[in-house]
Amino acid sequence: MNHKAIYKLYPQVVTVDDTAGAFDAQGNKVTIDESLVDAWVDPEAYKYKRAAEYPSFADQFDTIFHDGIDAWKEQINTIKEKYPKG
Repeated sequence: MNHKAIYKLYPQVVTVDDTAGAFDAQGNKVTIDESLVDAWVDPEAYKYKRAAEYPSFADQFDTIFHDGIDAWKEQINTIKEKYPKG
């Protein structure tokens, strides 16, 4: 189950259990449309993808020191263009 999608699509849900389902604050089971949950796209997914590809800070500083700030900007912008916002 995509817990993040469920919480975003069903704001009344306070608990999600992969086997039991989703529940509101009173403990009532909330009916979830799995196709809607599966179709949901995390609007912040680009952040996680960028973070996984950015070089370590040490490597970034090394690039700036040896190749200059423009080389560093190009390196970072390549990743940002690969994973644009929204």
